[in-house]
Amino acid sequence: MSDALPYDPATQSNWQDVASEHVDFDWTLDFNKETISGSATHLLRVKKENVQEVVFDAVALDITKVIIEDRPGDFKLGPHHEVMGKPLHIPLPVNRKVGDQLRVQIFYSTTKDCTAVQWLDKEQTQGKAFPFMFSQCQPIYARSMAPLQDSSSVKITYTAKVHTVLPALLSAIRVSPPSDGPAHDGKEIGKDVVTYEYKQPVPIPPYLIAIAAGNFRYRALPKVEGKDWSTGIWAEPELIDAAYWEFSEDVGRFLVTAEKILPPYRFGVFDVLILPPSFPYGGMENACLTFLTPTLLVGDRTLVDVVVHELTHSWFGNGVTQANSTHFWLNEGWTTYIERVLLQLLHTPADRGFSFLIGAKALRDALERYSSNPRYQRLVIDFETGEDPDDAYSTVPYEKGANFILHLERMLGGLDEFMPYIRDYVSTFIGKSITTEQWKAHLYAYWEKHGGEEKIKALDSVKWDEWLYGEGLQLPVEMVYDTALARDALSLAEQWDASRSEPDVSKLPFKESDVASFNANQKIVFLERLQAFPALPATHITHLGTLYALLSTPNAELRWRFYEVALLDPASPAAQTYAPAAAKWVTGTDGTGILRGRMKFCRPTFRAIARADKALAREVFDANKTSFHPIARKLIEKDLDSA
Repeated sequence: MSDALPYDPATQSNWQDVASEHVDFDWTLDFNKETISGSATHLLRVKKENVQEVVFDAVALDITKVIIEDRPGDFKLGPHHEVMGKPLHIPLPVNRKVGDQLRVQIFYSTTKDCTAVQWLDKEQTQGKAFPFMFSQCQPIYARSMAPLQDSSSVKITYTAKVHTVLPALLSAIRVSPPSDGPAHDGKEIGKDVVTYEYKQPVPIPPYLIAIAAGNFRYRALPKVEGKDWSTGIWAEPELIDAAYWEFSEDVGRFLVTAEKILPPYRFGVFDVLILPPSFPYGGMENACLTFLTPTLLVGDRTLVDVVVHELTHSWFGNGVTQANSTHFWLNEGWTTYIERVLLQLLHTPADRGFSFLIGAKALRDALERYSSNPRYQRLVIDFETGEDPDDAYSTVPYEKGANFILHLERMLGGLDEFMPYIRDYVSTFIGKSITTEQWKAHLYAYWEKHGGEEKIKALDSVKWDEWLYGEGLQLPVEMVYDTALARDALSLAEQWDASRSEPDVSKLPFKESDVASFNANQKIVFLERLQAFPALPATHITHLGTLYALLSTPNAELRWRFYEVALLDPASPAAQTYAPAAAKWVTGTDGTGILRGRMKFCRPTFRAIARADKALAREVFDANKTSFHPIARKLIEKDLDSA
């Protein structure tokens, strides 16, 4: 089994010739200019004889000076590529041998076109007193925040000194000032500059480098006896109590449960940060510091299981890492699969099946959306050089990948037999970046040793090409899940479907108590099942939204799915009625002031509005697009252009 990693089509860096192993960042945050400026000092290791230069990825960076081994150096930026940016060429001293190390310091500043970072005005925060900034570097945006070899095949440790007038957090362990000390080291927030120091001793891919700065507070979560890691929560002062309540009972329990089936947690700290509403994801698994959307704060702990997914990335993605975006499913498919194993251990086997059932709808929608570009229906996508991996971003690697591993589990004897293999897989590759081929080779080697001819025969019967490279709307194997928790929700949806012929909604048999015993996930299944039927009459949809409080719920998972039901038939009176309401909701112009910037909600909502009224979708988006994160903004633009 070769350890050599393949060419990465999304980078122009020469990491296979000379690779960055450690970076020291020295940054100053300027909230007026909206820039990060300072330097990145790379410790490089030569991997090939006679290497003449080091090449870094750079997007929208203003490079001013380079120092090589304490001497001024030359540099040249190559031609701009729309996706990959400009290669930064730095000539190296001659006669460097394989294994040699050298230090290169690059002085630079970010610019207004930095895709990774969003700078928020104080009005866009909860407290409305101070501005806020945060980064999102996955998949290939770290290069717009610092000159890096921006490939997940390159794993680096890092330190950072950040000089800022607002508290700063990074995806690393804080050195100073102490997290549990006074906010901003006791200095005046928004006025006094404080230097925050961090260290990340565990090698991570560049997309896990993260920073956030704003007026937030820290609260330690309950300590777990016998564990040397700590957990805590960060949020704006106005949200810290609600955030602590939402997560305090579960984060430590989740981590303890994960360690029962996986090797020990390696990062020392597992903190979560509640970001402003423009954060484009449900969560981002930045090392030591998971970023979370505020849409999880619903006051009933029904959405905290999102943390299980991000926490699981500590082993799958942050530990065992995709070599490049072609193998993204190794990050997300494995994480989704293990997340659901943990749901079974934390709750019941029925909860695991229920989660697969919910995911099946999201997978079906994604596969249908890529019908005109079936390459993106594959698990393993052979990206062309310079192809944007975000163009393929969907639930396919998550759900198709998780189902593939579930299928392997069933083929190889069930969960109890499969669990030792999972631990061996992680233990074998933790700290490394790997390809699908390396994963498959280890799978065969493990089962040949631990199962013999019977298990190899089972593996040989797997439809490998269909699972990994297959296209189309169906999985290679029909998957059956435990539907015990879904039965009442599915039955209620069928009753609503059967009632469509009654024009007088006052005669319908439904009542508020129909969903009183449902948890949020059961309501989700109910609403998703309604989308499998022809669109309901407009009067039914209004009755549905009012009766079950779906028109007023603060739970974005439910409100978004209600609008999907309402906009199911773009030409219907209901769609014309609810498209403007959905537009106001997603942009926060509905009186709440809360943007729904999470792409899970904003992208499909804008697509649905565009099907009903493209002019409205474009008008509303154009009026509010600067409120969305640059990544979400870019992808919504593409969605509307192709609508």
